[in-house]
Amino acid sequence: MEPVPADGPQDKPRRSRMRLFLIVLVTIIITAGITYWILRAWIFPSEFTPVKLSVKEEQVLDRKLERLDSLQTTNTRGYAKARQSKQAQDGQDADYLEPEAYSEEGADRSISLTERELNSLVAKNTDLARKLAIDLSDNLMSAKLLIPVDEDFPFMGGQILKVRAGVEMAYRDTRPIVVLKGVSVMGVPVPNAWLGGLKNIDLVEQYGTDAGFWKAFADGVEHIDVEDGKILIQLKE
Repeated sequence: MEPVPADGPQDKPRRSRMRLFLIVLVTIIITAGITYWILRAWIFPSEFTPVKLSVKEEQVLDRKLERLDSLQTTNTRGYAKARQSKQAQDGQDADYLEPEAYSEEGADRSISLTERELNSLVAKNTDLARKLAIDLSDNLMSAKLLIPVDEDFPFMGGQILKVRAGVEMAYRDTRPIVVLKGVSVMGVPVPNAWLGGLKNIDLVEQYGTDAGFWKAFADGVEHIDVEDGKILIQLKE
């Protein structure tokens, strides 16, 4: 007597239908996941998290800004708070400036900022705190920017565009190099023609011979060094 198969002929269509259902279900789940990722990353991107420095990092940045005389402005950093507190205790106006003779003797002409310090300075501006993020890598400064679209705009009105851009910054042959590497919107690179033909063009070389911003910029810079997470600019006398 031959053994009876565990599954009869009538079970084969049932297994096929179940397999087809599982395939369709998995496909729907994967498609929904990809769609959600696209919506979150490109169509409805979330705001950036502002960089918040530690107490030690804030103190280092304070000293750098003090060298640049930025503490004469109305900021909220610890050094300025201590200065205002002391002036208040002495019965002076918190905005009072003491007379001081101008001198460049021993002045530090370098500007050195880390990527975190640069982004923390951006975060001080409440309008940009969650809409702009800057990345520093070897000879490259990159930026991500969220731009809200006016609700009356005929296309994607009321939505947020994610824009990315990269600029090469270096110092070669005794002059600074500034090259726009590209701009992309929603992950799509913008054609060079739409950028006025400026992509991969050294802006200092192109426009630095005529009187204007780029010539003044080149004439005032002694050295530029952009590394992973750090930028250093040395100014001329």
